[in-house]
Amino acid sequence: MTVDFDKLEDIEPFPTADVFCALGTTIARAGSQHAFLKVDFDYPRIVAERSAAAGAKQFMLVSSAGADPKSGNFYLRVKAQVEKAVSSQPFESVHIFRPSFLLGKRAELRFTEAAAGAAVRLGQFAMVGKLRKYRPIAAETVAAAMVAAARETKPGRHIYHYDDIVSLAEST
Repeated sequence: MTVDFDKLEDIEPFPTADVFCALGTTIARAGSQHAFLKVDFDYPRIVAERSAAAGAKQFMLVSSAGADPKSGNFYLRVKAQVEKAVSSQPFESVHIFRPSFLLGKRAELRFTEAAAGAAVRLGQFAMVGKLRKYRPIAAETVAAAMVAAARETKPGRHIYHYDDIVSLAEST
């Protein structure tokens, strides 16, 4: 099925499906903060609202390490806002994954992101203690952790950082 994200209200959600949401972009790619909000806040919020109304039980959301409603960083504030919007829906469980830098193949070449990824991978050994949650992680690892969390069917709201994500992924 091809989805027109500007017409999400027209899609009938599957009531018994677990929802996996990994929508996201960059402000540079979106072209403006307004366009970024549409992708990183509006689309996931609408999917959550429609899925909850249809009776979905679980929602898995990829957010970001450092998500904070009081952050001075627009990106991190938006991530916190979408977490709140999704968590306010009547799901039995909401699982929020907060990876830092996602590693993996991309459809388009992002030179700055590739350079930053290389630098982060080189410096990750120094990311210990409170900084561990900012270690780069493979997108495939996050996906495996999302599947593992869905299979556990733990009620409530759960937030996963680097170590939690790796541990969940290894349990599959």
